[in-house]
Amino acid sequence: MLPIGDTLKTRSVLIDALKAVASQFIVLHHLAFYGPMSDAIREYAPETLAWFSRNARVAVQVFLVTGGYLAARALVPGGELKLVSPLQALKNRALRLVPPYAVALALAIVAAAFARHLMTNDSIPAPPTIPQVLAHIFLLQGILGVDSLSAGVWYIAIDFQLFVLFLGMLKASRALGKGDTQQARAWGDLFVATGVLASLFYFNRDPAFDDWAPYFFGAYGFGILAFRVRHSERKAPGLAFLVFASILALGVDFRSRIALASVTAFALSTPVCRRLPENLRVIRLLRFFSKLSYGVFLTHFPVMLVVGAVVTHFFQKDPGANAVGILSAWLVSIATGYALSRMP
Repeated sequence: MLPIGDTLKTRSVLIDALKAVASQFIVLHHLAFYGPMSDAIREYAPETLAWFSRNARVAVQVFLVTGGYLAARALVPGGELKLVSPLQALKNRALRLVPPYAVALALAIVAAAFARHLMTNDSIPAPPTIPQVLAHIFLLQGILGVDSLSAGVWYIAIDFQLFVLFLGMLKASRALGKGDTQQARAWGDLFVATGVLASLFYFNRDPAFDDWAPYFFGAYGFGILAFRVRHSERKAPGLAFLVFASILALGVDFRSRIALASVTAFALSTPVCRRLPENLRVIRLLRFFSKLSYGVFLTHFPVMLVVGAVVTHFFQKDPGANAVGILSAWLVSIATGYALSRMP
């Protein structure tokens, strides 16, 4: 993220706000979706729990769009592949993603073992096998069809796949451009736009592809194109593509996830204002929750398992205790997310 200051642009704060809010919605979704604590209080707040259980998961689309936007900002700030070595870019990406991810997997395995001793619930993963752990470490669990060790870890594998796909598009565009920056940009935009259309109208409509990058490239590609529009002198063609692709895709097959991705991409591509109010406390708070969003995303499920097991073991189905347990799991998830974000 850009440093905070009086001249901080809307774009940076908007991304912080989007990531901060989306990460909390994902936590609330899982707290509502998985038992046993939510089961104990469901009769007291059925509509609220049902809404978070069914709908809050679409917040992951915000991560997909902002992920594409930030990938474009890192790799093609001027419209052409910045790094000489794509392999170095992949290595850098893996070094950012995998260490905290590995820590979170270890926490998930330990938390599940602890929870199994205190309670029986469908939300607890079975004891892991060595092939299962290896599949997770190499981000292949979805492709290989192995059971997940923690909720949400599928996204890390998809994010890496999407980054690899985008990097491949950039490498191909540079090769086809033959040293001409303008041609390379045109090829890159064409590859991304084609990938977006293929995802929106084919891959994203078939759940059989939901372990593969093309299923999600519509939202990720929207983020890439939002960055290109935001930093282009000619904004109209890119904006027109975003608008018409969204309208056509939703007209053919309305999906709330694509609607949210479209709105997020449009917000990122269009300047709302030139300057922000100098309310630094709010800005710093947004930045704080944005920075720990990845850690929260990774660790909230192990926290839920431990807190849920303790509450269930000592208080059974007492609604008051379980309500406090849900609140505690939420707050502890923020704390563990912060701890993970402090990893060197």
